[in-house]
Amino acid sequence: MRHLPTRTTHPRHARVVGALTAGLLCAAGLVTPAAAAQNPPAAAPRLGNGLALTPPMGFNNWNSTHCRAEFNETMVEGIADIFVAKGLKAAGYQYVNLDDCWALGQRDAQAKLVPDPVRFPHGIKAVADYVHSKGLKFGIYTSAGTKTCNSAGFPGGLGHERSDAQQFADWGVDYLKYDNCNNQGVDAKLRYTAMRDALKATGRPIVYSLCEWGENKPWEWAGDVGNLWRTTGDISDSWGSMVSILKQNLPLAAAAGPGHWNDPDMLEVGNGGMTDTEYRSHFSMWSIMAAPLLIGSDLRKATPATYEILSNKEVIAVDQDPLGKQGTVVSSDGGRWVVAKQMKDGSRTVALFNETGSAQRIATTAKAVGLPQATAYSQRDLWQHRTYNTAGTIAATVPAHGTALLRIAPDRAWAQYPPAVESGLDGAPLAQAGKPVRLTSTVTDLGRSPARSLRTALTGPAGWGIRALSPTSSPSVPTGRSLTTTWELTAPAGTPNGAYDLTLTSSYGAPGGGRVTRSLPVQAHVVTAPPAGTSYLSDLPWLSAVGGWGPVERDTSNGESDAGDGHPITIGGTVYAKGLGTHAASDIAYYTGGGCSTVSAMVGVDDEKGADGTVTFEIWADGHKVASTGVLTNAMPAQPLSANVTGAQTVRLVVTDGGDGVDSDHADWGDARVVC
Repeated sequence: MRHLPTRTTHPRHARVVGALTAGLLCAAGLVTPAAAAQNPPAAAPRLGNGLALTPPMGFNNWNSTHCRAEFNETMVEGIADIFVAKGLKAAGYQYVNLDDCWALGQRDAQAKLVPDPVRFPHGIKAVADYVHSKGLKFGIYTSAGTKTCNSAGFPGGLGHERSDAQQFADWGVDYLKYDNCNNQGVDAKLRYTAMRDALKATGRPIVYSLCEWGENKPWEWAGDVGNLWRTTGDISDSWGSMVSILKQNLPLAAAAGPGHWNDPDMLEVGNGGMTDTEYRSHFSMWSIMAAPLLIGSDLRKATPATYEILSNKEVIAVDQDPLGKQGTVVSSDGGRWVVAKQMKDGSRTVALFNETGSAQRIATTAKAVGLPQATAYSQRDLWQHRTYNTAGTIAATVPAHGTALLRIAPDRAWAQYPPAVESGLDGAPLAQAGKPVRLTSTVTDLGRSPARSLRTALTGPAGWGIRALSPTSSPSVPTGRSLTTTWELTAPAGTPNGAYDLTLTSSYGAPGGGRVTRSLPVQAHVVTAPPAGTSYLSDLPWLSAVGGWGPVERDTSNGESDAGDGHPITIGGTVYAKGLGTHAASDIAYYTGGGCSTVSAMVGVDDEKGADGTVTFEIWADGHKVASTGVLTNAMPAQPLSANVTGAQTVRLVVTDGGDGVDSDHADWGDARVVC
């Protein structure tokens, strides 16, 4: 099979802007932009096609295969088999969707699309029939332009809407993803409305997905046009990308509802660029946002952990709730997010989402998330699959990049459940090898009933010294009270710098006998203070480093993909031999141990992105922002940024997207230094 080149990471980079001929516009059933201004179209009717009354669930191959040769009919039909065999169909997944590269590069003599005979030797209809034979539905892809987004230039739908829509209907297509590349500058509403009308004219029910990247604010108008619309650029398999897209999609809740959904792009769960904790957050937040759940990993190679995440029916039920409300932000202080979603049965699903790189206590109340006052509430943990009672406080210490997903409701039968307890460890443990450090744990009863016979324990790696300096148990802890324990932790001499796993475990009696055991994973960092004098930060170990696209780089720019793929750091024509290359949104943390005074750098957008990119730079000391720039663009020379960090135990270098998304946001910390 021939190997086809892949689509660019950011599909908007592949767009060709130009003018269409009048003949092409007429063939498309469109008018020129000038004519549209003189004769604006009448208001379109509500779509009302009765489809996607809950967010679509299924599979799309793009994130895992791109246009590689393995994308073919055998692979697609195999996905349908896996849906059935692995219980994904039973969990609610319906659609098996093709992405780009399924067609030949040219239409036939009748201007019809031609399936690639190497990839799909039996044609598209045969694949659709196979998918249908499994009780599933079939989807396909094209673009609202002259070509699709792949650099090979497959035919797009612009000017061929009615013919292409009829082909799709004849093949048995149930879902169309309609992209935005090579759109020739034609008004988005006109292009997407033309395909809407063409699909309707076929008489076949086809879910219509507008992949417009949010460029023309489709949430403001696309409810009349499609069943779902992309609100952002493409997602990548990284924490920074996922969080950036999450932040762009969360404010758009008012636009979503049955039959019309905000689409923050496909799932990356299982593709390998994030941890399972991060993938659970990804799946939790997409579900509470009532987002389409389109699996983007290669299910032929998926791990049991991936299937466990994707098949969690309690989380899926949040996404598929028939009321169709997208969750809204209750609070977001310091990267500690509370997002609440109203459910049809009157309950609320609450996500306690930790954006930060260390464990955080995140709390709210039943009242704050919109529940009526009650004596007590049931609190269902949708990942633990266990129900507790709470007096009204909703709280958890959430691991770094983790999410607690809880469903809360007033409940007169609350006493049948054990009380909810919250376990926490003060701060992020920082220890120098061979030197003891003291930590404090707390276990707090949030329930209406007391936590009886409460015990706690702290464990760590083999060979580490951990001993309690105060009581580790209590016969009864009443509502709102805590068991507090002081611990002494010693990493063995010679332990290398790095993060090490600890576990804080609490156990207590349950109604009717038995015990409830809850474990909180936390991390201890073995650290070394920076040397005296001035050091380049790129020469020092970091506590953590998160980049938006690709890893943070030392002494090169960010290449968006693998480690080491960057170029010399260059800002405004000046090359910096030392520094840090990142992509917004990014966060790099260092241990300074209270012995440093100043952090400084020359900051800006790397020249490699041409005229693109807008970012802001921030320096944080012990959780407080101590210096920042305004929005910087590629047209600006490097800007000096420095901060007094005297006495700080940790320092963080943060880059945000400047408020307009993360496209091309290559951010450099040139000559980044610390004085100690």
